[in-house]
Amino acid sequence: MIPVLFIINLTALNFKVPALAVCLLFCMLNSTVSQSFRYAIALPYNSLSAYSTEQPELFSFIANQAALAAIKQAGAGIYGERRFLLKETSSYTIATEFPTRNGNFGIQLNYSGFKDFNENKIGLAYARELGEKLSVGTQFNYYAYRIPGYTSISFVNFEAGVLLHFSEKLNVGFHVYAPARMKTVKTGIEQPAAAYKMGVGYDASANFFVGGGIVKEAGKPVNVTAGMQYHFAKQFFAKAGFMSQPSLLFAGAGIGWANLRLDIAGSYHPQLGLSPGLLLIASFGDKK
Repeated sequence: MIPVLFIINLTALNFKVPALAVCLLFCMLNSTVSQSFRYAIALPYNSLSAYSTEQPELFSFIANQAALAAIKQAGAGIYGERRFLLKETSSYTIATEFPTRNGNFGIQLNYSGFKDFNENKIGLAYARELGEKLSVGTQFNYYAYRIPGYTSISFVNFEAGVLLHFSEKLNVGFHVYAPARMKTVKTGIEQPAAAYKMGVGYDASANFFVGGGIVKEAGKPVNVTAGMQYHFAKQFFAKAGFMSQPSLLFAGAGIGWANLRLDIAGSYHPQLGLSPGLLLIASFGDKK
């Protein structure tokens, strides 16, 4: 029997994928909630603390590079997610950060997809504080898409963010992704659309944080995210929140000991179900 080839549009790329499971997935998502493989569905779980003074985290700079300026200790982490419990839509992210006297550096590595379609990203970020009230950061990305038997493309772009520290409790940030089209290694392929974000965070106490943001990506509805994080004790904490595009809830809990931290996280989509995830972070070296 000859397999039927389905034609779908994914991250602005028109290609044929003979994978029934992936095609059915995106048919269910439909055009109102379709999105790129670039980011894990539960990304807000990892990036919620980007606007927190009391609870900065390693993965926060992925949401806003200016958050990288707050780190005082080197670290590395890995996050894996089985999107909608499907192997073909799994996503993995590795992040590292290094504080220096002249600013802080971060590296982001992403892998998403499966053997018939996968997407890779390498990002190099830099951030620093400009006084007590302002932090700035930027990141340059190299993307590569691979579709065996059809095409393999790559391109570069950049993103940048700022954080305004109005007080020890209140932070407001702005972030822009791919505002200008940069070099495309293979022409004829449309790059990801520009996206603009505004976020706010409030540390009600040293143990309780609430935050949220608004994201507008070209050609898509406004996406609203919000969440909270609470430390029950020095070693235990939990997070929960939601995002509107696509409509889903995310939550997780973690435990930390010595220089290690382990989180069990996930999100729930009304039509597509659960996306479980696992996060491991290690800190090393002396605090700057």
